[in-house]
Amino acid sequence: MSSVTLIDMNCGNIASVEFALDRLGVHHVRTQSVEGIASAERLILPGVGTAGFAMSQLHRLDLVTALKTARQPIMGICLGMQLLFEDSEEGHTPCLGLLEGKVARLSGSAQLPVPHMGWSTLDICQPDNRLVATVQARSFAYFVHSYACPVSEATVASVDYGRACAAIVQSRNVYGCQFHPERSSSVGAQILENFMSVPC
Repeated sequence: MSSVTLIDMNCGNIASVEFALDRLGVHHVRTQSVEGIASAERLILPGVGTAGFAMSQLHRLDLVTALKTARQPIMGICLGMQLLFEDSEEGHTPCLGLLEGKVARLSGSAQLPVPHMGWSTLDICQPDNRLVATVQARSFAYFVHSYACPVSEATVASVDYGRACAAIVQSRNVYGCQFHPERSSSVGAQILENFMSVPC
C-alpha cells in the first residue's frame, strides 16, 4: 500500500490533512527527523502560520538540507507550498528554493479583502498534469492565505484574486497546492489521491 510521511513543523493543519488521508484509506506517519524524510515513500509539507516561523522550525529540526535534496515526490500545502519557493516577502524569509520565484503579499481591496479566505475557482493551465487528472475546469477549492506564489512554468493551475496567483504547482518531484485540499471536498480528495499515484 502506498504511504506518505507528513513533515511535522509544529505549526498548522497537519491533523486535518491526516483526517483527509484517513478518509482516502492512505497510510501516513509524521516525522521530525532526517531519517524519517530519507525513508519516506512520499512527503507532504503542510503548514499554517508565518513563513519565518515555519522556516525557523525546519532549521531547528535540521530538516532544510534533507528537504532540499529529497528525491521522492513532495507536496507543499498552503504555507507549505510557499516554502517551496526561493523566498517570501513575509518577514523577508529565505525559503527552500525548490521552485523559482518569490512569494509576495496580496494587495487586496475593499472587494478583495486580505486574507483571501473562501472558495475560488481553479484555472487549469496544464490539464494533462497528473495532479489534476479528472479535475474539472473551474472547479472550486478552499483558500486561506495572505501571500501568494508567482505564476510560472511550474504553474499547473492558477486562481484570480486581483491578479493571477499559482494555485497548483509542479516541477520534477515537487508539487504544491496553495489551497487546502483537505478542506476542498471531492476536488481536494481527488488531488490528494492523484498525488498518491505519482510514481516514486
